[in-house]
Amino acid sequence: MSPMSPVLVGFDGSPESVTAAGWAAREALMRGAPLRLVHAWEQSPRPYATPAGAAVPQHPYRSARLLADMEALLTSRHPGLQIAADRVAGEPATALLTAAADAGMLVLGSRGRGRAAGFLLGSVGRSVVARAERPVVLVRADTTLDAAGADRGASACDVVVGVDLDQPDDSVLLFALEAAARRGAGLRVVHSWDPAVENTSAAGLPGVHDPAVGQTMTPRQPPTDLLRPWQDKFPDVSVTEQTVVGQAASHLVDASRDAELLVVGRASRHAPIGPQTGPVTRAVLHHAVPPVAVIPHD
Repeated sequence: MSPMSPVLVGFDGSPESVTAAGWAAREALMRGAPLRLVHAWEQSPRPYATPAGAAVPQHPYRSARLLADMEALLTSRHPGLQIAADRVAGEPATALLTAAADAGMLVLGSRGRGRAAGFLLGSVGRSVVARAERPVVLVRADTTLDAAGADRGASACDVVVGVDLDQPDDSVLLFALEAAARRGAGLRVVHSWDPAVENTSAAGLPGVHDPAVGQTMTPRQPPTDLLRPWQDKFPDVSVTEQTVVGQAASHLVDASRDAELLVVGRASRHAPIGPQTGPVTRAVLHHAVPPVAVIPHD
């Protein structure tokens, strides 16, 4: 994807989409990319057919005004940022995915359940995350941004990424490292493994003490082997490794509570009931505090 590919944000005037737009504007500036505000709308056959709780304004003049106001606000905050705003018709999830075909990422807002309980995704958000072919970043409504659209205290925060050492994907690590490099932040790499499945050890590998077992266990492949080539490519990013025993999701949530961004992968899944996000991604989205980037991969 070209560095100049736009950062696209779904915008409907709701508080969560306003926060997402501010986050996306900052990301676009760091990338040197344009920002595209998109309002996806679906014409209801009857006025009372609008789904309950939907924040999307159906009247074309109102949605155009909301887009224009947001564009003006972001332009005043970021005079050098190239911004476009437009409305796209169709079923919202499909319309957003189509609009994001040439984007570097798609940013969506989410109603937070409070500081302790992650994201609240509607049907549009769930469908977009499961079907997207581009990175999707979810930003909670209660994410605190300063007047310039940056996370308050972000300069002291790391980027956290979850990595499967048995089936690593370059796109997930590359996204996380580039995000850390743009922010001047460190990268924390979290890998989880289950000694009940892989009960092997090798001399010289970093160990993990499991209180339930009462001894130090060692994963088959040390994270350093995977990360060394990447650290050569990103020498200015301080990388720390954390190998933990047990399920990945809970450890990722704990590790990311004070992070600026949490990055996870989403493997393509072809289930009879349609695209799925996978258990780790679902659990992370249910409990995570910082913005979450979901990176699709094969």
